[in-house]
Amino acid sequence: MSSIDIKLIGITDLDTDCIVNAANSGLAMGSGVCGAIFRAAGPRELQAACDKIGYCPTGGAVITPGFALKAKYVIHAVGPIWSGGDRNEPQHLYSCYQESLNRAKENDCHSIGFPLISSGIFGYPKDKAWQVALKSCSDWLASNPDYDMDIIFAVLDRGILELGRNTMTELGI
Repeated sequence: MSSIDIKLIGITDLDTDCIVNAANSGLAMGSGVCGAIFRAAGPRELQAACDKIGYCPTGGAVITPGFALKAKYVIHAVGPIWSGGDRNEPQHLYSCYQESLNRAKENDCHSIGFPLISSGIFGYPKDKAWQVALKSCSDWLASNPDYDMDIIFAVLDRGILELGRNTMTELGI
């Protein structure tokens, strides 16, 4: 049976089939979540795999091996940079989660770890990011009722954890 949960844990410590990297469109090693994933996976190997793909548009997601990670795969999702909400940021963010889950399903993954995409250096307000993230994941599960998927959001801050859990309650998830 599918589920959505939020845990106080580093994303690279999750024991899931795949984890999601909050990527940039050039798929280059960055800072924050992206940097942590690259360092844990093996930066040279992961960058070489990303370089073979080359590019991913905002709202899209691509997949690479997980290399030294517990997770077999890393899905690189390119979230929007927050510009006030008038440049299709909610639609692009929604798409990131949908496309990540599609890549996971295409690769027979039944558990996935997400960060709160775009809510770090890309500046997406955390309360709005939770609304979109949880709605998108819930919608995906509803659209794929015959596919078991355990979705875990990995956060490092108790305040963000509580905000996410409160949003789950508000949305009836």
